[in-house]
Amino acid sequence: MTAADGDEGRTRVLQAAEELFYEYGIHAVRMTQVRDHAGVSLARLYKLYPSKHHLVAAYLRAHGQRLRADLAGSVERSAPAPAGSRARLLAAFDHMQHTITAPGFRGCAFVNAWAEAGGPGHERHPLVVEAVQEHKSLLRDYLTGLAEDYTHVRGVGEQVHILVEGAMATSALLGADAARPARDGVCAVLAAADSAREG
Repeated sequence: MTAADGDEGRTRVLQAAEELFYEYGIHAVRMTQVRDHAGVSLARLYKLYPSKHHLVAAYLRAHGQRLRADLAGSVERSAPAPAGSRARLLAAFDHMQHTITAPGFRGCAFVNAWAEAGGPGHERHPLVVEAVQEHKSLLRDYLTGLAEDYTHVRGVGEQVHILVEGAMATSALLGADAARPARDGVCAVLAAADSAREG
């Protein structure tokens, strides 16, 4: 088997894991289902990922990398750096809002994974906890970076991050329309930050 074959197998496994875990949940999906969906042998699957939790953590990291790259690409297309922090943070929120209205949206994959394997209790697994926290921290840091024009960069970035997370959770429970007022919250945060900068 060549390195390319190994990479292709890993890619198929991660794609299968993402589709199945996101659609049905971690506990409901067996490794044999991932094997069948990916078209690899069970031995190959376990060689790549020694346990389901290893696979879940790998899927979350790959999913997070793609989400953050898509977000950054969307912001750069909608509001390139000269546009300033306000425009760029609103572009980031608008990208998120577009995501939650897309067909097949079933809530935040990281919150879903945390609910099944990250929270307190016997189901908690450190690999999943680490993968979830890593993505959320990187997303917060990215949004904070977009707030660079403001006096209180960290505070603005963290407030926008909380509104993004809240909008995603609300939309998963009540539908995309329920999250629309969160954009008004982002605008209010940015207006207050603009006033503080001008004052």
